[in-house]
Amino acid sequence: MSETPDIQTRKRKHLEVCLEGPVAYTRLTTGLERYRLRYRALPEMALQDVDLSTEFLGKPLRAPFLIGAMTGGEAHGARINRALAQAAEQLGVGMMLGSQRVMLERPQARASFQVREVAPTTLLIGNLGLVQLNKGYGLAQLEQAVAEVGADALALHLNPLQEALQAGGDTDFTGLLNKLAALLPKLPFPVILKEVGHGIGREVAERLAPLPWAALDVAGAGGTSWARVEELVHHGRILHPELVEMGIPTAEALVECRQVLPQRPLIASGGIRTGTDAAKALALGAQMVAVARPLLEPALQGPEAVVGWLENFLHELRIALFVMGARTPAEALGRVEKV
Repeated sequence: MSETPDIQTRKRKHLEVCLEGPVAYTRLTTGLERYRLRYRALPEMALQDVDLSTEFLGKPLRAPFLIGAMTGGEAHGARINRALAQAAEQLGVGMMLGSQRVMLERPQARASFQVREVAPTTLLIGNLGLVQLNKGYGLAQLEQAVAEVGADALALHLNPLQEALQAGGDTDFTGLLNKLAALLPKLPFPVILKEVGHGIGREVAERLAPLPWAALDVAGAGGTSWARVEELVHHGRILHPELVEMGIPTAEALVECRQVLPQRPLIASGGIRTGTDAAKALALGAQMVAVARPLLEPALQGPEAVVGWLENFLHELRIALFVMGARTPAEALGRVEKV
């Protein structure tokens, strides 16, 4: 397996661009604004009756929330990941690590992914690109990614548009479905399949439906465009304004995947910015929501800033469920209408 010579530099530039650059979609939105929660003037409950706790991948959580995949393997990676992990542990939510490829291929990068010391009970999810199965990765590398960080599960991300616009990106996505089908039954931990912010729609959901994965993160368009990130990292400007706006909006991806996969766990991410966004996602059929980029700057400030951001988000989610008359996240399902 060859390693990308500048992978750590690229990780650093990803962070810089996400902090300072225009990385959000400019025309596509999440589509959540096209939905309205069903308000109940008489909820017949108290706000304190709302119980956000849930179980996901066999672990209890105090809210249906994941800190989304962000970073690792560069100078600020350890600081960011530890702040995020400390906040996750304090609030009882889950956390997904950034792509661990750099960790597997450059041992000196491993320390930036090690967060179990500060988050011993947190639901921790590792992360690798599915396309790496076409670059020599197999069962051993997937198990190593989980074992070396003490993760509870592994996310495999699908990102053809990002790879196509990345300098030296891995663009051979042929045969991955068969390789995934062969690997999944052999893995001793749950696997999440996810996009990175350009969405999973009906066609892909149908092809993934027969496989024994544990959850699907629709990771829709409307938040951060990783196509934009790659163009800004590589060129310093947007060369392909149409390509960087491609994707399936988060709400649309969620509705399509729920129709195809009515009984499978779904995660909504991609432009989820408020507790009300989260409530809409739950009402549309998600079991969990995930947020990444809005937590990046607080993570650089420290765990207290991350906790403050999350507490405000979860407080808004609690109020949204209260005025919908939903005592639990599961009761939010269907309490939404298109406008």
